[in-house]
Amino acid sequence: MPRTRNESGPGDQSAARAGTRERAGGRGAAGAVQSVDRAVSVLEILARHGEAGVTEIAEELDVHKSTAFRLLGVLENRGLVAQAKDRGKYYLGAGVLRLAGAAAVRLDISQEGVPVCREVADELGETVNIAVLDDDAAVNIMQARGTAAVTAQNWLGRRTPLHATSSGKVLLAHLPPTLREGLLARPLHRFTERTVTGAPTLRAELRAVVEQGYGVTLEELELGLAAVAAPVRSHDGEVIAAISVSGPVYRLGPDRLTEVAERTVAAGAELSRRMGYRF
Repeated sequence: MPRTRNESGPGDQSAARAGTRERAGGRGAAGAVQSVDRAVSVLEILARHGEAGVTEIAEELDVHKSTAFRLLGVLENRGLVAQAKDRGKYYLGAGVLRLAGAAAVRLDISQEGVPVCREVADELGETVNIAVLDDDAAVNIMQARGTAAVTAQNWLGRRTPLHATSSGKVLLAHLPPTLREGLLARPLHRFTERTVTGAPTLRAELRAVVEQGYGVTLEELELGLAAVAAPVRSHDGEVIAAISVSGPVYRLGPDRLTEVAERTVAAGAELSRRMGYRF
């Protein structure tokens, strides 16, 4: 018997439920994006006015006060805004300074590192990188290729493991002990037969990195690849990056490693001076 206009079969009901879920999901995604947009707008309002109350923020966002209050609560929990208790006004918190400072440091290192990396790359003929810590990895933010570099491998923007790269070992070695041990407690992935995957062995290597002033890897991330890295310090002496020289092991073997390590350490010292550090 044919269905009337108001009747539906199992297939129609399933399609209706799927459509409802799809529409709900779409609304959820759109709502999340809208919340992010509003949160950013709150930060921009506070940056523009210096401080503002819930009512003022709600009016500028064209939302209910309860919505503005929830947005401010989330941002306050993250340290991005703070409240002057005596006036009830909100202003940008220290978390914004932390984020801005991290961004500024990366920009400064990239800018100041250009001539340093270029000079070392031209002198040694190898690839020179600057890497910074990114959670549990090292990310390369600057690269210069030397004339002897036979491959066009691009390390820029690439996240590399801390335990299997020279830059990573330098950054890991200079972390506060609690953070370092937390990272060493995680499984250490093996990339080649020479990758160090035991925490006790790696700890000993990290102590040597601090004592000698540089870190070395020989075919620990990729077969045939060797690298040397040295720390880069900010004005207060904190290690904020690592500068490395990498190339094939047949050019960076034991007979040349000392020379390359000395030049890399000198480059790290020069970049540290450019960042305001005084030895």
